[in-house]
Amino acid sequence: MTIEQEFLTKSKFTKLVEKTVTDFKIPYMDAILYLCEKNDLEPEDMKKFVSPIIKDKLEAEAMQLN
Repeated sequence: MTIEQEFLTKSKFTKLVEKTVTDFKIPYMDAILYLCEKNDLEPEDMKKFVSPIIKDKLEAEAMQLN
């Protein structure tokens, strides 16, 4: 377990997701799944760390795909 995981907050997770989206130029959902896989975390466990800002961006992405 990394230090990031031990002290993970909504704010830190939001920054990690935003950085991953920017660095890899991938959608938000892919960034969240990438972070989960990289850190051996279950996506369901990350729900509590997804901020309203990220939720809005995920919803916007989903609407574009539909």
